[in-house]
Amino acid sequence: MTTSACERSGPTRILLADDQDDVRSGFRLILGSQPDMTIVGEAADGLTAVALARELRPDLVVADIRMPGLDGLEVTRRLTGPGVPDPVPVLIVTTFDHDDQVRTALRDGACGFLLKRSGPGLLIEGVRAAMSGDVLISPQLTVRLLQPPERPVRPADAPGTAAARSGPGRESPLTPREAEIARLVADGLTNAEIGAALFISPGTAKTHVANVQAKLRVRNRVGIAAWHFDRA
Repeated sequence: MTTSACERSGPTRILLADDQDDVRSGFRLILGSQPDMTIVGEAADGLTAVALARELRPDLVVADIRMPGLDGLEVTRRLTGPGVPDPVPVLIVTTFDHDDQVRTALRDGACGFLLKRSGPGLLIEGVRAAMSGDVLISPQLTVRLLQPPERPVRPADAPGTAAARSGPGRESPLTPREAEIARLVADGLTNAEIGAALFISPGTAKTHVANVQAKLRVRNRVGIAAWHFDRA
C-alpha cells in the first residue's frame, strides 16, 4: 500500500513518465535537487510506466498525457482509478490543458494536474501537495474549471441595484486586502505575480495566501478561487 506522508520516512520516491528525454532530464534535475525527493525510475511510454510503478512501488508517478502505448489518463486509471486495490498516486504534468482531460484525470484519482509551462516551483509544490494528501491544479486551469456559467441578468441584479452591489449578501471573513488576494488567486496569479501586482514581496504574498486559506478553511488555491467565484 502507498505510505502516507506522516508514516513515510526518507525522501519521496518518484517515477517519471514522459516520452521526451529532455523533459525527463529536466524533471530529474528539478526534483532530484530537492533533499526530500529522489527519482527511482523513468519510463518513456505508458505501458512501461504502469509496469515500473507496480514493480517499484514509488510514492508518486509524475506522468505526461501524451505517451505511446498508454496515455497519461489511462496510466492514471490503471494505477489509482476507482477500484484499484493498491493505488499508486499519479501527478499529471503536461503541455495539454483541455478541460475534459483535467476532469477525467481528477475523476480517476490524479492527485494534481499541472502545466509544464507553470515552472519548476509549481512542480515541486505539486509533488509536496500530493504527498500531503492535497490536490494542486495549475492556476490557469483553476480559473477555467471554477468559472461559473453565465447567468441571465434579473431585474434585481441589474447594475446599480443593491443586489448587484452586495453580491450574495454574506459577510466576508476577509479584510479588504485579503479579498484582493483572493481575487488575484482566482485570476490565476502565482505568488510572485500577486507580489508584483500589489508591490509586495513574493514571500509576503505567500503569507497572505496562507492567511486567506486559514480564514476560509480551505486546503489550497482551488478552494480560494471557488470561494471567490461563489461570491461573484
